[in-house]
Amino acid sequence: MKDLTTSYLGLELKNPIIAGSCGLTGTLEGIVSMEQHGAGAVVIKSIFEEEILLEVKERMRDAKKNPMIYSGLSETLDYIDLHIREDRLADFLQLIQDAKKAVSIPIIASINCISDEDWTHFTRRMEEAGADALELNIFLNPADFKNQEFDRAYFRIIEKVLKTVKIPVAVKISKYFTRLGLSIKALSETGVSGLVMFNRFYSPDIDIEKMELAAPQMFSSSDEMHETLRWIAIMSERVTCNLAASTGIHTGEDVIKMLLAGATAIQLVSTLYKNGPDMIKKILTELDKWMSDQGFNTVEQFRGKISRKYGADPAAFERMQFMKHFSEIR
Repeated sequence: MKDLTTSYLGLELKNPIIAGSCGLTGTLEGIVSMEQHGAGAVVIKSIFEEEILLEVKERMRDAKKNPMIYSGLSETLDYIDLHIREDRLADFLQLIQDAKKAVSIPIIASINCISDEDWTHFTRRMEEAGADALELNIFLNPADFKNQEFDRAYFRIIEKVLKTVKIPVAVKISKYFTRLGLSIKALSETGVSGLVMFNRFYSPDIDIEKMELAAPQMFSSSDEMHETLRWIAIMSERVTCNLAASTGIHTGEDVIKMLLAGATAIQLVSTLYKNGPDMIKKILTELDKWMSDQGFNTVEQFRGKISRKYGADPAAFERMQFMKHFSEIR
């Protein structure tokens, strides 16, 4: 086996494959399975900012309906607010603690957030529970017309969290920025240790017979990897942090392409649902064979080999490839 070790977020990984945040990483059994099948690290299933806040609001509404436990001068609502937050978080913290005892690979905690509200103090508790790093899945919907500070919200959230924890922080971002390249570069300079590109939005379908919204395809396909591949290739030489690839990565070939583009780590989710966690071993075997065929002994020997071809002007390079491609179409 070739040397597949890599350094991501300052953590030493035995290989660049990370089991991304999903239901498969939401239990201790699932996390242990990911390590047994070869994952270099695991991102625990995200805790949601809204999930905590919504539960609090519902319990507070119920309390207000009962005059026996609530009055305008009581401290009941404060107690409910604190109790629910602590109870919901306790399960997540326990999973981190149990996972750290059960596996030897890095455990990355994850929060899916949409604001810089009072959830940020939770991050310190995750650090205290033993999380090796933290991934912020900042999920700002570009269809939210009320949000007038879409880009700024990222920076406010990052600033608050970096002041709260000492463990490495990665930020999972969307591709919906006015100037994506400049935004990625600016985010990389905030002090985060990594950027995960990109999170995947819910994409509804339409049932034309019932004339109503229909359930979309929940899992990604390899066709969806190309936007990630493009931007990692463009940005890997221009950022001051690690880049992790996410969305549409299903095979060993996909992983090799991302590494050639400059990715430090690769997050897998859909392919694990479709093919089972044994897919990790298959991908690592394919990566090892390809490295042998190409004469590479370590991942570092070929990481970013393609991205460097972009040179000082990626826009000109892309324009040239576009012209070349379409000039050959008859």
